[in-house]
Amino acid sequence: MDKILEAVVMSSYPNNVKQGLVRRVIEAAKQPMDSEQCWSMLELSTKLYLTGDTKYKREIGKEVLEVYGRYHPEEFEEFFNVRFLLSLLQEGYGPLGKRSHYVLDYIQLGLQFVLESPSANSIFSLLRIEVLRKVCERPGPKQCAKISKLLTQHPQCIPTGKHQLLFCQQLIRCIGQFQCVSEGEEEIMEFLEQVNKVSGLLQRIWRTQTSAILPSLKELFTIISSTEEQEVPSNALASVVQFVPLELMDGVIRNLTNDDSITDVQMMMAIGRMIDWVSWPLGKNIDKWIIALLKGLAAVKKFSILIEVTLSKIEKVFSKLLYPIVREGALSVLQYMLLSFQHSHEAFHLLLPHIPRLVASLKKEDSNSATSSLEQLAELIHCMFFRFSGFPDLYEPVLEAVKALPIPNEDRIKHLLGQNAWTSQKNELACFYPRLASKSETGKIGLINLGNTCYMNSIIQSLFMASDFRHSVLNLTEGNSQPLMTKLQWLFAFLEHSQRPAISPESFLSASWPPWFTPGAQQDCSEYLKYLLDRLHEEEKTGKRICQKLKESSLTSQAVEHHYLNKTLIEKMFGGKMMTKIRCLKCLNVSSREEVFTDLSLAFPPSDRNVRGSTSILPVEKIGPQFIEPPENAGQLMGSPWIQRKAPMASDHAALSVSVETLGFQERGEAANPIHGNDVGVDAAKDPLSAFGEQARAPKDSRSVPDLINYFLSPERLTAENKYHCEKCASLQDAEKVAELTEGPHYLILTLLRFSFDPRTMKRKKILDNVSIPVVLKLPILVAPEETEEVCKHGKDGAVPGSGFMTVVYDLCSVVVHSGISSESGHYYCYSRECTDTIPHGQPRDGVLKPASDKQLDFEIQWYLFNDTRVSFSSFESVSNITSFFPKDTAYVLFYRQRPERQSCLLHEALAEAGRLHGEPSLHKDLMEAISKDNILFLQEQEKEARNRAAYISALPKSPLWWRDLDRDKDDDSSSGGCSPAAGGGGSGSFHGLVF
Repeated sequence: MDKILEAVVMSSYPNNVKQGLVRRVIEAAKQPMDSEQCWSMLELSTKLYLTGDTKYKREIGKEVLEVYGRYHPEEFEEFFNVRFLLSLLQEGYGPLGKRSHYVLDYIQLGLQFVLESPSANSIFSLLRIEVLRKVCERPGPKQCAKISKLLTQHPQCIPTGKHQLLFCQQLIRCIGQFQCVSEGEEEIMEFLEQVNKVSGLLQRIWRTQTSAILPSLKELFTIISSTEEQEVPSNALASVVQFVPLELMDGVIRNLTNDDSITDVQMMMAIGRMIDWVSWPLGKNIDKWIIALLKGLAAVKKFSILIEVTLSKIEKVFSKLLYPIVREGALSVLQYMLLSFQHSHEAFHLLLPHIPRLVASLKKEDSNSATSSLEQLAELIHCMFFRFSGFPDLYEPVLEAVKALPIPNEDRIKHLLGQNAWTSQKNELACFYPRLASKSETGKIGLINLGNTCYMNSIIQSLFMASDFRHSVLNLTEGNSQPLMTKLQWLFAFLEHSQRPAISPESFLSASWPPWFTPGAQQDCSEYLKYLLDRLHEEEKTGKRICQKLKESSLTSQAVEHHYLNKTLIEKMFGGKMMTKIRCLKCLNVSSREEVFTDLSLAFPPSDRNVRGSTSILPVEKIGPQFIEPPENAGQLMGSPWIQRKAPMASDHAALSVSVETLGFQERGEAANPIHGNDVGVDAAKDPLSAFGEQARAPKDSRSVPDLINYFLSPERLTAENKYHCEKCASLQDAEKVAELTEGPHYLILTLLRFSFDPRTMKRKKILDNVSIPVVLKLPILVAPEETEEVCKHGKDGAVPGSGFMTVVYDLCSVVVHSGISSESGHYYCYSRECTDTIPHGQPRDGVLKPASDKQLDFEIQWYLFNDTRVSFSSFESVSNITSFFPKDTAYVLFYRQRPERQSCLLHEALAEAGRLHGEPSLHKDLMEAISKDNILFLQEQEKEARNRAAYISALPKSPLWWRDLDRDKDDDSSSGGCSPAAGGGGSGSFHGLVF
């Protein structure tokens, strides 16, 4: 019968004819027959099953084996013996030998017919040893899946005791070497099914023998933490972790993170490879294990590992959000990585170029998964905006991408940031940031935030960028007995000459710290600036002068020179004068008082006041055409309320109003229009006045800096509880008070009073009104008649003989921005540019210096953005649009520099001359040596860090394909980049890129 069956199978008959003949043979096999015939048929069917070159032949062999196993059990048991099985497992079968792929299938098929036989236990014992030997040989996923199928169906064959533990460890080793060599989707699905069978066997063993779990996990960790040069462990290992009970997680993580035998490089290797597991499509709880290990490392303060792993892996995790099948786990890991990485913006900024494309892809996908992920991603992005404010140029495209998505409230943001930080102690991370890097491409140096010290950093950078002040500080002589100014000199010198990307201002902070400030808490930068300038002024005022004598000028009288040299540096640079006049409305007596200032604090007009359309009042006797063109109609003249309140006296001149002028909001090259005003009535005494008429072009609902200055300079009515005690009347009387600027400072500091006390909440609230900032500001300064004549005599423009006023032009040089809604919180950063004299150094013609063009001064000077350690190029457009894009980011402190060619005061001419003489200051020997030593130390630190990071980075799993996910999504309009029907396609190529 065996000859007949073999002849039929090998014949060239059609399969349907063969099938009929085979059916007859199989039916005949159910009848009793002798042992010899049974052996012949069993040998033939074994040959067909193990060596058959077609699926049809193997199916015939299987059917015959099953018939003889059922109907001739004694002969089958005798044939299917231990010796035969040992030979199959160790030597293979026939000419194929060990290359026979169906031995395990054959054994599994035959086992079902010998389970009750006396030889069953012997066969089980044999298989327990042989399957252990097999997995030690590291078979591929197909053979491992067959072993797993065999042992799952026949658990009696699973090794026991110590062999069972070894079997689990070796099986994990096998999984670690699994690789899918095909990119076809069917082949990949088959591979995933094979992996699941193998990991499912481990789950079965662990359920019955929980003692095998921890040794198995230890073996897995050994694999993924290995630093030896070898093939990267397969992501299929993720399938093993998903079956570990979550209740063991805390103990496992605690043991790992506290194991001193595990080096940092090994731990970094392990966590890096685990993070790669987010791309494994069928894993469960993988994200939980990854996050648990990250938290465990934070608990033992392994911050260097966390930093390196986060920065090297976060982009790959982010790219997996394109795929719905792994999106949930990837998003969980991404959220923790970002929310925990709070000491630096570096991780978040790595994602900025990719966010708009991902958001567009998720919107296009239009699935529940995509919608949910978009909302969570938007919440995460706003948390990062809140934590790392001060990067408007970088954030603008991202903000545009997520503008239609929900915005979390501040309480929610603070909750998320608070519960995910690696540590609540900011100083624990100070040594890890900034990571050693090259100096900013701007050539400027940042300042390290020492724990909510951004208020100081922004002020220091603004003062540093005030070049005249910086040069004077750097020219300070050694042994000047001014300790605070000396520390500022050292800080400026390092900012000028250090090779570090950022330096620590710790020494200066401790020296300049206001005693009432709370350590570690956010402070008011304006309050700090006032305290700092006052300290520096008082220190020098007591006799510790720092400025060198200026060259005598033929234009400078001895009296003026003596007065100038008696001023402190702070007075020379930031000091101005203001005359406050109060007029009694009963007797019309005027009292005046002159006072000095280093900044002007500008309040916001009440919301019911219309700033535009009114005028600030200054008692000017005569206005020349250089300031305001006279109106054709005399009725258009702007009159002073003081003049209008009473009949003109013989000594009074018809007064016109002079308001602050601006440049910078009209188009480039467009001349500022002359300002015209309207009649001002008696009741308009306190109305703030429009400074510009048509020229400002500020947003309709916003205010401008000149609006606030005009409100500051406008008359104030003193009535009711604020009545004025008139000395002439010897009683309280209604009065009007007005302020006039009598001396413009070299650097004009303006503080916008955005913080006001709210009695309802008992907190200081912030005024978030947008304020337009002019790049050029013109202020009217009241000067003595003889000084005006002196200015005109030497050809200076901006004054007319006998007018009593001159225009002083200021260029914007720094803007300190506060991001947040409270003075007790938020973040400070600043925009700055270095406004220097652009007047040619050649001889003036006709005794008059030729001024540079407005365009050259206002628009061609490079702006920089200083945000603690980060310094980047910026523009005035970014300065002026900041609040439009980020409503909580508002200008707070402004620095303006007086234009040299428009300066009228002799001391300003002397300052300009000094600046030309000094050039770049030369530092004293001790300071230069300190900087040189620190630069050498920094180079040594860089070399050491480079070696350490090379060891870390080389140890990390390579991820060469992660960026292709995003690039493919960008270029392929027909696919959302997903790998399931819900994603709209993606193709087998993208599927392979996802998993492997």
